[in-house]
Amino acid sequence: MSQRPITEDDLHAYVDQALEPERRAEIASYLDDHPDVAGRVAAYATQREQLRGALASIADEPLPAELNLAHIVENRKRRPLRAWGAIAALLLLGIGGLGGWTVRSLLQEGSNGLTSLAQEAAYSYNVFAPDRVRPVEIRASDSAELTQWVSNRLKKPVKVPDLSVSGYRLMGGRLVATSHGPAAMFMYDDDHGDRLVVLTRPMSNRNLDTPMMPQSTGDVAGFVWADGGMGYTLVGQLPGDALKPIANEIRKQARPI
Repeated sequence: MSQRPITEDDLHAYVDQALEPERRAEIASYLDDHPDVAGRVAAYATQREQLRGALASIADEPLPAELNLAHIVENRKRRPLRAWGAIAALLLLGIGGLGGWTVRSLLQEGSNGLTSLAQEAAYSYNVFAPDRVRPVEIRASDSAELTQWVSNRLKKPVKVPDLSVSGYRLMGGRLVATSHGPAAMFMYDDDHGDRLVVLTRPMSNRNLDTPMMPQSTGDVAGFVWADGGMGYTLVGQLPGDALKPIANEIRKQARPI
């Protein structure tokens, strides 16, 4: 274990992908043991992703001439008071516009983030888990075909978790449509008829790593996280203490080597 205390700066650096690999591993281990802090860090990461998404359309635009430093200095020499008044107005306008877009982005519930992924998994569970006729499109007996199909559609290599050590067998899977593109859904059941759903899709931030955090929608609960830009969530109608070890097993298997 690390002897260095973990500070708020460390947590923000973790979210910003600004830590050395060894220190990042220490923070990840700490978050695994402190779910309350992990939930807060996950919220930071979601907000970061939302802000990046909100500003993506203007990030590459050229700087307006009025805000060019050389232009500002020249105008100040000619008309000091007028120049600074114009600059102040421009900055206020820019801050106001940015604030409006930022607030709008934050009010869009889970825009491109883990909150959206968790909700999508809960919706998929409510639609397909009660189906006793055709809950999946490709059955477990064709798991190789299923893996290839969802990997091709998501344009990312996807691993189908093996949950047999947790007492759940793969039933099969399907692609589901979300507002952020296709997602792969895998369904599992046990000897008692309890079903679990795993949903995964690429995140808008391709380098996103977010610690596991609990989530719930109605009577469907589970855990959601991101590794290497892929989002994962496990949901079911089991208590959180029963789902977390299964979620940890999925994360271990899905994590890039």
